[in-house]
Amino acid sequence: MENAAGDFTEKLNEWGKAKTPFFFLVDYQFRKPLAWKLSDIDSNEILFNLNGFTNDAPGFSDDLPEHIRFDKHPLAFKDYQSKFDCVLHHLNAGNSFLVNLSVPTPVETNLTLKQIFRHSEAPYRLLFKNRFVCFSPEIFVRIRGNRIASFPMKGTIDASVPNAEQVILSDYKEAAEHATIVDLIRNDMSMVAEKVWVERYRYIDRIQASDKTLLQVSSEIAGTLPTGFDGQYGDLLKKLLPAGSITGAPKPRTLEIIQEAEQYNRGYYTGVMGYFDGENFESAVMIRFIEQQDQQLVFKSGGGITALSNAKSEFQEVIDKVYLPFSHAPHAVL
Repeated sequence: MENAAGDFTEKLNEWGKAKTPFFFLVDYQFRKPLAWKLSDIDSNEILFNLNGFTNDAPGFSDDLPEHIRFDKHPLAFKDYQSKFDCVLHHLNAGNSFLVNLSVPTPVETNLTLKQIFRHSEAPYRLLFKNRFVCFSPEIFVRIRGNRIASFPMKGTIDASVPNAEQVILSDYKEAAEHATIVDLIRNDMSMVAEKVWVERYRYIDRIQASDKTLLQVSSEIAGTLPTGFDGQYGDLLKKLLPAGSITGAPKPRTLEIIQEAEQYNRGYYTGVMGYFDGENFESAVMIRFIEQQDQQLVFKSGGGITALSNAKSEFQEVIDKVYLPFSHAPHAVL
């Protein structure tokens, strides 16, 4: 495992220094990181579209069936409650301030993973070997010149709730959770950047789901890379991962709590995908994630838990995040 991470890090450092374009994937635990030179990627195995940077053929589309079926089968609330209680115990004991708790939800659909990839309206999309599809709204880090920026998302609400934007922005628990993550990302960023500042604090992103619109609260934290950085993207990722927005704070102890509470393998879910085009580096957190497990499709989703959290509303948020990001599916049965 250590060799895989070491080889990956060296490869990205070498390609970054030489300005060789590449694409990469890092799993949540940094055990199976993968990287390819752009010229070596087989589009029959890997399709990506990262904010318009893509290897997918223009105009290529897989038609959707007239009636779309997407059924979710969440775990029972009592099973979620036991995981939640485990997290809450640690929060009340002062072992963490914020824990991102995720669960797998079996889903059934008449769509292929490729159809989901092609029709998802999300800025960061990936289809990996027909094993999983990801349609993420969340940037991890973006580097332009010597400026690095991260855009953590923390706080979600259904846009149909009356005064939804005001409700989410004035919610004390959500505000505290968001402040914790911004502080964590600032600390993480200071490991790789010389100067770090908050460019934008708690602004609203609109995320389109097939049956509703979600409002998501984001912030932008920026920094300046040191003069001697020289394209060392492997070292940079090793220092910053796993992403603070999908773990919690303080990070080392919170990672142990997540393992104890979740009791399942996240795999590439909540890892990071990204590219370097020879000049610009961009990456995204792999949330909104459907994985093929044997004959079963599983949608992995989660949310941040604090000592102020309510189990039922957190459970509902996890279920709300199980969706297809299609803005129009006129005959959809969801």
